[in-house]
Order: sequence, then structure tokens, then C-alpha cells
Amino acid sequence: MKSGLIIILIGAVFTVFAQNKTEIPDVYSNIHWEDGKLIFQPEGSPDKMIYYPSAPKYHYAKIVITPEGTGNGLLFDFKDTTFKGTLYYGFIHPEDKYSQPVFFKKSSPIKKGVAEINIKDKLSGKYDAVGWESTGKMRMGYRITDNRGRIIYDGKINVTGRGPFKPEVTIISGPFVNLVTENNAVISFQTNFETIANVIADGRSFTDKTQSENFEIKIDALKPSTEYSYTVKYGDYSDSFSFKTAPKPGSREPFTFAFASDSRAGQGGGERNIYGTNAYIMKRVAATTANSKAEFLQFTGDLISGYSDNKSKQTLEYHNWKNSIEPFAHYVPMNVAMGNHEALNFFFRNKAGELVMIDKFPFETESAEQLFAQMFVNPLNGPKSEDGSKYDPDPDKTNFPPYDETVFYYTYANVAMVVLNSNYFYAPTENMVPKSGGNIHGYIMDNQLEWFKNTIAKLEKDKNIDHVFVTIHTPAFPNGGHSGDDMWYGGNNTIRPYIAGKPVDKGIIERRDEFLDIMVNKSSKVIALLCGDEHNYNRMRIDAETKIYPDDWDSSRLKISRTIWQVTNGSAGAPYYGQEKLPWSSSVEIFSTQYALVFFNIDGKNIEIEVVNPDTGEEVERAKMR
Repeated sequence: MKSGLIIILIGAVFTVFAQNKTEIPDVYSNIHWEDGKLIFQPEGSPDKMIYYPSAPKYHYAKIVITPEGTGNGLLFDFKDTTFKGTLYYGFIHPEDKYSQPVFFKKSSPIKKGVAEINIKDKLSGKYDAVGWESTGKMRMGYRITDNRGRIIYDGKINVTGRGPFKPEVTIISGPFVNLVTENNAVISFQTNFETIANVIADGRSFTDKTQSENFEIKIDALKPSTEYSYTVKYGDYSDSFSFKTAPKPGSREPFTFAFASDSRAGQGGGERNIYGTNAYIMKRVAATTANSKAEFLQFTGDLISGYSDNKSKQTLEYHNWKNSIEPFAHYVPMNVAMGNHEALNFFFRNKAGELVMIDKFPFETESAEQLFAQMFVNPLNGPKSEDGSKYDPDPDKTNFPPYDETVFYYTYANVAMVVLNSNYFYAPTENMVPKSGGNIHGYIMDNQLEWFKNTIAKLEKDKNIDHVFVTIHTPAFPNGGHSGDDMWYGGNNTIRPYIAGKPVDKGIIERRDEFLDIMVNKSSKVIALLCGDEHNYNRMRIDAETKIYPDDWDSSRLKISRTIWQVTNGSAGAPYYGQEKLPWSSSVEIFSTQYALVFFNIDGKNIEIEVVNPDTGEEVERAKMR
């Protein structure tokens, strides 16, 4: 996550974009400016497809506001006279370990974009659950719904006074524990006002001396395998939590980590869709992770519904996802990676309603990759971009999005986790990629693959690492829901990215084989490929007996020299997919459409997989992997 104030201006952004006629990256084709509009027009076609920026009803700049203080309480003004809905509210007890609001029995209507919470009259006396009448201080939680009952956002605000009341500086996102090693950790959070903040840990103060709303404060010189309390101080407020450092590198002490993906909005209403995320199941995933004493959660893609052209809308969805895990992520690191639903695109449309989508540019400020990096805190040890690759049309210019914080690796004790991005430079309308340019779903591009090969070689030589897990959103072998894409495309190897009007050399199946070759034949330590995308849980054996080619395949075939596992767990709340019949189906050892959270129990050289339904606690399976 990049520090600094996040400023999102709707409408004005595109006006400036259009007026400046922002340079179109050379990697795209058939896109030009005309009369201040961005146009996609395939060569030789009279059909012009125009980008018109969307104007979503709900987005971050409109919804995530600080209320005004009044004589009786708080006034929320969303600056939209057409907005109707309901505001629910209740006190938060900050001293609770996993503090969350307890909503009051009454609510406030949102009329013409305005709602008021009457603290003085309604939340006093026997309803003063936090003692604000004596202290003059309280923390209020609130929930915004629209006139159809859809939940848009859950927020919180610190308040002082006994009437009149005043909103105060509040941590509206976080704090989160990030980048935990044996000696260091980073505490990240966002406040509603600019302030100076510091973190107290190990008897020392770590300060971000610059006024900001976004903080990443590093705590260093810590001891391995040690639990530390930490206190975040901001303005006149402080909140206390704890985290545990990683063991020494190479430690063979037993530990557990968790894995899941795909928590985009589900069906059923209520918290199963808090504007872009299945907050109900995601909260259960986070709670089960924390209560099972897992050391960290790896969550690999499709956090949100996404697929938007509006940065502010997508930012609101990200905040809703982060809110769902927040009470538990105060204590446990929850590491994230990109999926296809994190796409932030230009949408070109014609009068017939046909659609072409490409990753937004300028890449440094508007791409899906840039927004993801802005929202989360991940290691910065991955490749820089695809600039300088064989397909770069101009080595002297920036032509590709950054990989920063979307491709990386980290280690914990004797385990390494290598995180890849199979939706980099993603153009979702795959059939139009030859005309527009862009990357297809599931394809690992050249510089990323080279970085992956070098990283696996490095870990292979590292005596502290016994087990390597590779995680990527798209399975190498889809089993239910994505047989038409991922790294298969129905067995069609002609599918591939196009750069500056030209196809890359390797098709999707050839690139899959190169990926597999690195994990299987160039490594003895890679134990499993952890995937999502398909909304089910399945565990598949990959070995020399696995059928991995279409019947008419006439090119070279990869020889698989040893066994690894593909563990697909896209069961964190997105609508389910059933199993499909594919060449490798006989290698699938279990398939379930239950919600699932995977635990890997690491004990020296041994690994056990344990899978539970986070909603019910039911065991899905338990098996020895190594």
C-alpha cells in the first residue's frame, strides 16, 4: 500500500484525462483519441467503440465520509438528494479483543441523502453501554443500506461530547499486521483525518513523523517466535492489540497456515453481499483462521466483485473486504494476491452493446495493479514489469503496468510462499485481445516467468527452506467452472496475449507446461500449487500418470518426474461451480462445493492438509501430503 492521502475525484478525473489526451501505451492496438473521446476501432472496421466513464451510485468518495457533529449527535450528509436508505448504529467496545458494533434497536432513515443519529436522547440512560455520559467519549459503529435493503458500507467514528458532539480522528481501516518476519513487522492503517501516529511495541515508540491519513509503520529489532503487544496512538486515542513474530529461518517447530480465495459477493442477501464482497463468509474465514491459531492466511484473488472502470467504486469494495477481516487481522497477518475480479478496465461499447475491455492506463496511476498495490501491504521483492521483455515495443518508455506488490515471495520458518499474478495486464474480452492487445486470463508473461524460475532456483539452494508453496489465482488444471479458460481454454493452444498487434510466441498450454516444468522438474521442494478462481474445493494429484493434453495434441509433451499437488480453494463465498469432466479428472482425489478453509499443518519435513467449512466447523477432509 502506498502511503499518502488517497484522493479520488469522480468526473473531474476523466475530464482531465480527456483534456490531456493521455498517451496511449504502445502495447495496445486500434485505440485513439477523437473529439476528446477514447475510441477503439479495429483496423478496416467502420464501427467505433467509445469509452464513456461510468457514474456509479455508490463509491468511496461519496460513502466513506466523516459525519458532522450536532447538538444531539451526528449528521451524515452524502451530498445526493436522490439517496434513500437506512442508517443503523450502535456502540463499539474498544476493549473487546475482536471489537465490533452492537447495533441499537432503532435506526435512522436516509432521506434526500441525509441521516442523523440522536445520541443525546436515544443512547443515554440505560442505553449508554459505554459510559459516554460520564467520560464524554465513545466509539460508534454504523451501517449504511440503500432503499432496497442492500448493505453498502460498515463504518466507525470516534465521538466526544455530551451535547454538542464532535467527530474525532478515527482509524477507519485497520490496523493490520503485515510483512511479519522473525525480526520485523509493519502495522498499517488509515485514518479519517490527517494526523501524526505512532506505534508502541517492545517498550519503544515507532513513529511516522509526517501527517497523513495512510500509515505503514515498521517495527524492527524484535525477537523470533515472540508475541508482542502493540498500541497504536493517533490524536487523543489509542488501541492495543498483539502479534507474533516468525520463528528463526529454518526452524522445524510445528506451525499451521491457512489458505483460501474467492470471496466476491455471493447470493442470499444481507452480509453475503456488502457491496462487492461476501463479508459473511469472509468474516468466518478470518475468525476461523485466528481461532485455530494459524500463523497467517494466504488469500489468493477475487476478494471483490470488481470488473469496474471506476477507481472510487472499486476502492469502496476493497474497504468492505478489509472491514470483514479487520477484527482478526489486528492480530494475524492476512496476505493477499490478485485475481481476475480485481480488474479495473476501460469499457469500450458500440450501439449494439458489444464490449471490449482493457487494463486502465496510465498504468502507474490508474491500472488494476496500481490500485491493488495502493490498497494492500505486500513485499516488494518481485519483478518490476514486463518492460524490457522481448515484446516491449519501446524500451525507452514505460509500456506495461507495475508488478509491485502483486508478484512476490515470503518465507516463514522452513516454508516459502511464492505469489504470482495470472491476471496481469488483463484484457477480459479474450476474443478481442488480438485486436486490442493485452493479456489473457491465466497467462504468466515472460518477465514474471523468468523471475519465478530464478526465485525457485534460489529457494532450492536455501538450506532453511524444506517446503515451497506456489500460489496463483488460476489453476493449471481447472476442474469445475473454468474449463473454458484458466491454463486450458478447452485445449486450445492458439490462445495467447497480443502486444502491439502481435501474438507472443507461446500459447497458453505451452506456457502452462513451462510453468509446471519449473515447479516439478526444476525443484524438489515445491509441494503444492494453491489456486482459486473455481468456486469449490478440490485436491488433485499431478504426476506422470496425469493426462494433461487434448486428444489431438501434436506438439512436445512435458514429462512429469515427480508428484506435486494442485489444491484449489475458491470457496470463500463466491457462488459455487460443480465438477466438470476433463482429461485429468481421474487425478482429482476430492471435490466439494462446501465453503472451505484449508489449513496446512507443517511439522518439520511432514505436511498434513486439514480442510474445514468455516461456516459450520465441519471437517471436509484431512490427509497427509508429505
